[in-house]
Amino acid sequence: MIKLYYDLMSQPSRAVYIFMKRNKIPFTEKPVALRKGEHRTEEYAAINPFQLVPAIDDNGFKLTESIAILRYLCREHNVADHWYPKDSKSRAQVDEYLEWQHINTRLQCAMFFQHKFLRPKLLGMEVNTKKVAEFQDRMEVVLDQFENVWLKKRPFIAGNELTIADLLAACELEQPGMADYDVFAGRPVLTAWFQRVKEGLHPEYSEAHSVVYYIRNKFGGSVPDAKL
Repeated sequence: MIKLYYDLMSQPSRAVYIFMKRNKIPFTEKPVALRKGEHRTEEYAAINPFQLVPAIDDNGFKLTESIAILRYLCREHNVADHWYPKDSKSRAQVDEYLEWQHINTRLQCAMFFQHKFLRPKLLGMEVNTKKVAEFQDRMEVVLDQFENVWLKKRPFIAGNELTIADLLAACELEQPGMADYDVFAGRPVLTAWFQRVKEGLHPEYSEAHSVVYYIRNKFGGSVPDAKL
């Protein structure tokens, strides 16, 4: 059975967790508490030398990086073709977003969250207002591109069906809400897409995001999905 090393505060961890649950891929849960520094132990370094989450151990085959893990699971398990299509052009459209997201959706949302919430709230660091404003500006450019490019005239990122691209994107877009920023405000196309994704992944999506919603409630963050 696959061992999944994860922390549900981690966006890519949530994506892999949801995917495996949704597709009924059996796995042993191996939570790694980032807040406690469990990713920095020698024991975990033997699983993932980069000391990040998620990671998997499939009967001795160890793999890091969420996108590599999701692609591997699609190849190794009998999952529906829509997740990562075998058709070359359809797959290329999924891959196109996966390459783009690294320095766009993922980087900008994550860095805004870190500077606005994670560092001051959980690490006790002083808020760097300049950095917060810088990453908010960058994030808003990405959100506009998400609506006007990726979702232009199609219901999902790569076409008419839900793929691993949508799963990864949705998990990333949840993060700014903990820092009291509603990524969906004034963005009806993005909001409609998010609702389709969340409905398509019910109930696994909400289960995996329970810790995110708890943090939002505790610290008064934005809860844009309350009615979804």
